[in-house]
Amino acid sequence: MNHLLKISDLSSAELFDILELAAKLKAKQKMGQEHHLLRGKTLAMIFSKSSTRTRISFEVGMHQLGGQAIYLNSQDIQLGRGETIYDTANTMTRFVDGIMIRTFNHQDVIDFAKFGDVPVINGLTDLHHPCQALADLLTLSEIYGNLKDVKLAYVGDGNNVANSLMEACSLAGMTFSVATPPGYECAPEVIDTVKIIAKKTGAQINICNDAKEAVADSDAIYTDTWTSMGQEDEKQKRKEIFKEYQVNDELFGYAKSSAVFMHCLPAYRELEVTKRVIDGVRSKVFDQAENRLHAQKAVMCKLMCK
Repeated sequence: MNHLLKISDLSSAELFDILELAAKLKAKQKMGQEHHLLRGKTLAMIFSKSSTRTRISFEVGMHQLGGQAIYLNSQDIQLGRGETIYDTANTMTRFVDGIMIRTFNHQDVIDFAKFGDVPVINGLTDLHHPCQALADLLTLSEIYGNLKDVKLAYVGDGNNVANSLMEACSLAGMTFSVATPPGYECAPEVIDTVKIIAKKTGAQINICNDAKEAVADSDAIYTDTWTSMGQEDEKQKRKEIFKEYQVNDELFGYAKSSAVFMHCLPAYRELEVTKRVIDGVRSKVFDQAENRLHAQKAVMCKLMCK
């Protein structure tokens, strides 16, 4: 494990190792035990997309691990003024011990990993969101224990979150069901990869367009915003297309009575999810948000303790 660009770059063993370490680091933090595993290390954080959870969790995580994080938006560095990724990556890797990037084009994180000489972590691209998926599996493991016994249903847009969740569930040997409107499915290359992984791990992957079919007998129902950053001009169109995929009490009626609700946030109440669901006792959204911190600390330790 040299970088974390997408979940499917990991082996099943590496995935479970990260989750195990995340749980240990979380326990140490809760007990107030010092765990400065990255003392003297520096993480550069490049943001082309704004964020609440990503910036805070990485910055706080580095502090708790004894290191420091440097926040850089696209206007803070020459990359935003036309410098090539090749030049930026080669320069930055002379200064820092790791780079986290939150951007639009997934090829950018691939190029940073290719041209630089330090670990690169994908904080989010339009195609993948691996850190979120790790936090989500950590959350599910806390609730249910053995992940292989868990069915996770995702309804809504087949976006970066859905892509990474599908990869993570396939590596974990879980049951994953995803329902999207026709034409809004997960990325074809991700689906192809997941099918190969599932044959090795025994994961059950169901891809459909029917939200009720997807959530049937599920342990958790997951959704995300219908309109992601950069799609604002499609907002009204998407509201009409996705209205049958709202997570509400009726849809929850098809899941197990003990099923929980998950969302990566930010959420838009009364659009992709009702207030009753996201603000109710089923909701685990803030547990997921907190677990971004612990999962990412584990990733940074795995990559930067070398």
